[in-house]
Amino acid sequence: MELPLPLHTAIENELTSHPTTRLAALAAQLSKNYRAGVPFNGGTYLRSLEDVTAYAAFRLPATFAAVYSALKQAKECSPGWNPKTLLDAGAGPGTAMWAAASLWPDLEHITLLERDEAMINLGKRLCAYSSVPSMLEAEWIKIDIAETDEVFPHDLVVASYVLNEIPESRSQAFIRKLWESTGDTLVVIEPGTPEGFWRIKQAREQLAAAGAKMIAPCPHDKSCPMPESDWCHFAQRVARSRLHRKVKGGELSYEDEKFSFVCMSRTGGRTAQGRVIRHPQVRKGHIRLELCTSEGLTSIVVTRKDKELFRRTRELQWGSAFSPTPKT
Repeated sequence: MELPLPLHTAIENELTSHPTTRLAALAAQLSKNYRAGVPFNGGTYLRSLEDVTAYAAFRLPATFAAVYSALKQAKECSPGWNPKTLLDAGAGPGTAMWAAASLWPDLEHITLLERDEAMINLGKRLCAYSSVPSMLEAEWIKIDIAETDEVFPHDLVVASYVLNEIPESRSQAFIRKLWESTGDTLVVIEPGTPEGFWRIKQAREQLAAAGAKMIAPCPHDKSCPMPESDWCHFAQRVARSRLHRKVKGGELSYEDEKFSFVCMSRTGGRTAQGRVIRHPQVRKGHIRLELCTSEGLTSIVVTRKDKELFRRTRELQWGSAFSPTPKT
């Protein structure tokens, strides 16, 4: 996938005003810290304005890809639902806002909660490139999201890559606050690692106990059937610009962002009959799918004997909804 052109242009303009070699060094350090899960004092991975700019190069495109993919799954399971208000909790530079506005351009009001002023300023500069009225008029609030109770309910609430920066002892209270701020649908996204999935699984269980209804990616409201030795995650490929490749020190024209997420609602939606949880294994004459279904985890083999199902199965990807019968 490609970033929206206004966002792509905004990021490129931000990066060109800083030495590439310096940003590359900062991005490498940020990458090391993120992978090790070691923030600086205060629970943040960012210490300076340069760090914030390096973040735009290192994390923003991949984060956008993950959030967009998760929200797209949610939208597919809630056809006809059009949220009017969005709360981006732990907004960073507003990445989730860009993804949500790409899917629901008729959003009327956007609230973003972020504790880092430099990140807010970056987000406002990026927003200036958008033509979406609600983004240009977005309300940015400088606050620690784990400490505020003064948020009115929004139709759609998104918390992306936030739980990993909150102490485990405070995570349940944070999820509770998110749910209290949710008028309809809550989406929580974390890195596609065993630790990230564990945080998502904990949030899923807490929300289900509070009465939330599953939307995506799970095709059921039952306990997660994933064994402790494995984890559920998905991947989204995003294109890299030339400058982006230089800052990240990569040669490939793309990168794959792996993520885990859960989307739950107060009103419910149309969950998938099954979800493809691994890359489909395409072989001569047949395709093997690893699925999560209402009956648990299962593997199926689709052969050419069922021409219609085989044709549809060839179009499936990791993360796709699966139905043994055509959609009506």
